[in-house]
Amino acid sequence: MPGVLEKRRQFLQLMKRFTLEEGHFTVTDIARKAGCPRSTAQDWINRLLSERCIMLLEGKKGRQAARYAATSAIIRSACKRIFTTLDGEWVQIYHECLSASSAAFCEHHHRLAGGALCEVIRDGTLLRECGRLGEGDADIGLYPKPSVGVLEIRKEAGNALVQRIRCVGGPAYSLTEMMGQADGVTRVDLIRSEGGLVEGEVITRALTYLAIGIDDTDSSMEGATFALAIALLQFISRMEGVMPIGHQVVILNPDLPEKTVGNYASFIEVAIEPEIFGDLQDRVIHFVSDGSFSPEWGIAFKTGFSVTPELRDYLAGARGRIVTTEEAERVAEENGIILHGGRGKIGALAAVAAVGLSTPVLMDPEGRMEARYPASSRGSR
Repeated sequence: MPGVLEKRRQFLQLMKRFTLEEGHFTVTDIARKAGCPRSTAQDWINRLLSERCIMLLEGKKGRQAARYAATSAIIRSACKRIFTTLDGEWVQIYHECLSASSAAFCEHHHRLAGGALCEVIRDGTLLRECGRLGEGDADIGLYPKPSVGVLEIRKEAGNALVQRIRCVGGPAYSLTEMMGQADGVTRVDLIRSEGGLVEGEVITRALTYLAIGIDDTDSSMEGATFALAIALLQFISRMEGVMPIGHQVVILNPDLPEKTVGNYASFIEVAIEPEIFGDLQDRVIHFVSDGSFSPEWGIAFKTGFSVTPELRDYLAGARGRIVTTEEAERVAEENGIILHGGRGKIGALAAVAAVGLSTPVLMDPEGRMEARYPASSRGSR
């Protein structure tokens, strides 16, 4: 048996290599490279076909041999994840690509198109788009026009969010062949296709945006809040119903007398199914309390990506003066934010008050706190 398994591994690796380098392989290719009879190569191809490890690309036609490809070596979709969060009338769309260049392409064309989107931000392979429920017009076509745009975002029964997209060329292929395979997509419906233009709807769940701020988890000798925050993001990302978004670092008052080192707090961003919030909260508290090197650790849970002016004022205070725990608790209660822990609650609340700010502002305690997208400045409590 070990000999058969080793042979299977060798033949499958050979088939994967041909697929990656040539795009396909034939029985003759495998027989020559493996140094075996054609009948042996055909037997292994038949076996791996039945196991769905390889696929038939094109059957035998006259003198042209049948062509095969290893399924695990074929990129079925460049769209890794597509998911959405809803906060009142505002929507955030998250689209993670396998390629940073593909994400940059969509960033350029979606921003140029406008449509139902008001802001488009890219962080590496992750595209974050903000829009409002409703429709917007976009003139889609070939260069110099944008080749793809979101024309409408609407909410339907069953907590579904629908993006109506119009596109041409490569984006049209992505809509019809790739987006439906992305994690987070319920389905893709084709509406019409004419004159090279394709229009369709991408349906996702309306998830809840959750920012989790943490602070005062280190001591003067051990630990770092940013490291614990990254570990926390990895930990909760394994939970069913959680879509990870990212991790951010925020500088607070650099002149605070009791700071450990530089006085930085962190917050992580996730999209969650609403019903798991209670369980997730318990796990986060347990994880942070166990991993903290300080008894003064603090956690803030903020749902929704809208940030009130009062929260922005609180962040400004935490960057320029001494803030008390009582003040933090009052502001948190008035803004529907849940706090846990000790003195670190002050910095944890300031961290989630920074949601929606650009990296330069997060790193500058005197920076002008303008949001990257309108939802952060126009949202209600």
